[in-house]
Amino acid sequence: MIPFDFEYYLPDTLKEASEIFVTLQKEGRSPLYYGGGTEIISMARVMNVTPGAVIDIKKIPECLEFGINDNHITIGAAVTLAKITASGIFPLLGLAAGRIADHTVQEKITLGGNLAGTIIYHESLLPLLISDSSVCLQSAEGLKEAPVPEVFSGGGLRPGELIVKISLEKKFAQCPYFHIKKSKIEKIGYPLVTVCVLLYDNVMRTAVSGLCHFPLRLADVPLDPDTDEAVLAENLVRNISAPIRNDASGSADYRTFILIKTVESIIRELKQIKKDKINA
Repeated sequence: MIPFDFEYYLPDTLKEASEIFVTLQKEGRSPLYYGGGTEIISMARVMNVTPGAVIDIKKIPECLEFGINDNHITIGAAVTLAKITASGIFPLLGLAAGRIADHTVQEKITLGGNLAGTIIYHESLLPLLISDSSVCLQSAEGLKEAPVPEVFSGGGLRPGELIVKISLEKKFAQCPYFHIKKSKIEKIGYPLVTVCVLLYDNVMRTAVSGLCHFPLRLADVPLDPDTDEAVLAENLVRNISAPIRNDASGSADYRTFILIKTVESIIRELKQIKKDKINA
């Protein structure tokens, strides 16, 4: 039960949604955009957020877009994690989404909600950071499109910005990929470290969550068959400039150790995949 009253809005268009937000903000109602609502509801129950109004985006057509057109994949902000996983439209994103909470909750959590929420892990962001994805945003100034890293690595959304949809080229969904999540509670716990990797043009693109207080993309690494995987992995970690988390779940040294060993195993497997293709 939520112990306070709030207003509920269900706009039909992006323009209507942003106009409602601006009006409510001017009235001091602290509005929030609402997709699946899992985080808003759980936080409102304990009074960690107290919006005077929520604006549900689930009737806005652009937020529900989902599919492939002209070799581009589009995923609307109101599409659920369960739908993304079941579709296979972007396998790496499906794996990342499939390890966030349990399946029942994944039926409610939306892509936009996971990207914009306050929980620091944002695991669905990892595949988007390494696939040249772009995000469409709606605000009082209208629509704009920007690279995903530019928006989510630069302080996040501005007040009043609504994630509309994510776009990427289909070719990135067809690359060799890996997703490994290490958590204290196997399957659905918050990650000590989650690693997502795409191999594109013989370059390993890597993004991690749980290591720092925000997801980040590591330096790209050419997959050199003659370089030892331990050296490659340690070089990746050495170039991380952000502070590594050190808490009751895991020390900074432990998280670093997990990351290095995880990346080593991925590099080893990628080398074997490449070798098998050459010998095929």
